[in-house]
Amino acid sequence: MVNEDPNLEERDGTPGQEAAFRADPSLSAHPSVSAHPSVSTEPSVSAHPSVSFHPSFSANPSSSAFPSTLAPGVLAQPSSSGPEELSTIKVSKRRWVVVLVFSCYSMCNAFQWIQYGSINNIFMNFYGVSAFAIDWLSMCYMLTYIPLLLPVAWLLEKFGLRTIALTGSALNCLGAWVKLGSLKPHLFPVTVLGQVICSVAQVFILGMPSRIASVWFGANEVSTACSIAVFGNQLGIAAGFLVPPVLVPNIKDQDKLAYHISIMFYIIAGVATLLFILVIIVFKEKPKHPPSRAQSLSYSLATTDASYLSSVIRLFKNLNFVLLIITYGLNTGAFYALSTLLNRMVILHYPGEEVNAGRIGLTIVIAGMLGAMISGIWLDRSKTYKETTLAVYVMTLVGMVVYTMTLSLGHLWVVFVTAGTLGFFMTGYLPLGFEFAVELTYPESEGISSGLLNMSAQVFGIIFTISQGQIIDNYGTMPGNIFLCVFLTLGAALTAFIKADLRRQKANKETPENKLQEEEEKEEKEEKEEKEEKEENNTSKVPTTTSEEHL
Repeated sequence: MVNEDPNLEERDGTPGQEAAFRADPSLSAHPSVSAHPSVSTEPSVSAHPSVSFHPSFSANPSSSAFPSTLAPGVLAQPSSSGPEELSTIKVSKRRWVVVLVFSCYSMCNAFQWIQYGSINNIFMNFYGVSAFAIDWLSMCYMLTYIPLLLPVAWLLEKFGLRTIALTGSALNCLGAWVKLGSLKPHLFPVTVLGQVICSVAQVFILGMPSRIASVWFGANEVSTACSIAVFGNQLGIAAGFLVPPVLVPNIKDQDKLAYHISIMFYIIAGVATLLFILVIIVFKEKPKHPPSRAQSLSYSLATTDASYLSSVIRLFKNLNFVLLIITYGLNTGAFYALSTLLNRMVILHYPGEEVNAGRIGLTIVIAGMLGAMISGIWLDRSKTYKETTLAVYVMTLVGMVVYTMTLSLGHLWVVFVTAGTLGFFMTGYLPLGFEFAVELTYPESEGISSGLLNMSAQVFGIIFTISQGQIIDNYGTMPGNIFLCVFLTLGAALTAFIKADLRRQKANKETPENKLQEEEEKEEKEEKEEKEEKEENNTSKVPTTTSEEHL
């Protein structure tokens, strides 16, 4: 409010106003009067709203005790250190549109990640390459993320949400159009180029959910908002399992096959273009007012000369966060491997069931989206981050064991049920990890913490995908799935050692209103004690006075 009227500072320092103060000696002689809110009734003081509302004036008696200190320089000081926008906690109506648009272009990018793996055998025949080469079209998403994580996280801190959102959606759109140039069997390198561009776009997307939730949503909405943001990514994976087997049938005619592939590529390119336009129109850097006390504090703590490297070093010194990096990577890496190799595993036991293989993947992701939404709502209400994360992790392990035992029974409906149960917990864990990381690392940047989690997931995803693929080729699906069960057991054990140091929740509780109320209660208690002591003293003096009068 101070900066909205540039002439206001000059009016506050005019000789007429100083004369008004000098004319009333009580204001200059008695500091308690100027510190009292009743000063705001004077016209010369109430002309500046920050004097009566900003806590820095009422809390500092030295600045209000003498009229001479109310110079223009002093009045301008609160605007530079704490503008009214930071002191007002208010959520923006735009927040739901922002998270919805992000969720949509994240969905588009995730679809392109899995669109090759869900019909692995069809693309093998069309391009005349090995299954391992098609697997790399998925794994390139994981590979590009590792070296680009820290540079993109730095860009997020330097340029903010809007720039990163525009870059991610633009690259996603570009990669989709490049793939349209690969509709001939000999143009496999072109489709690889398009997929690599999309994988770079993914780096600008995966670290955003927790940042968007913190910047745009209130303290009781952050977990739900983060779940919705992750929800889009999972919906894209679900569509990637369902749509390609429907649009691209397993036929021998290369020309007809190229036609069906072109339909899929044109649809995704058109959707990516539309979403890029929406990002340009809708996405804003941040709301006018901070949505929570924790976000307001993070604005005030932010410094322009903050060392990005020192923030990363501090995060790696946080033992609880390091444990979470490992456990999150094990769980999500197992999910990446399972998603990439699902088509191969189902086809081995149920030949010719490409469409049902995609539907099983869809079941895993849809169930996981439901789990993510339920866990997000539960966290916003209960704040039991450690307990919920551990419970979901243990149930993921149980679901993986059951899925491993039932995959080869010969009954597809059983696989649908067990895969859905596994997905409910395994995919539902993803937003839990993001939100738990923000709690453990506050006030460090959400972009850095979530980026490190994703980097761990990509590393383990590459290791698990290559290793499980080799195990399946040489020994079968059950040993490959047991391989994942072993690492999920390790992850569940390490999760139990993470301490629930919920720093963001503590910051949200330490509001100025709470502190002011505590101080007022303390003052009232002290006044009451003093009054009781005086009454006791007066009571003790009464008998003495009476006896003296009698004497």
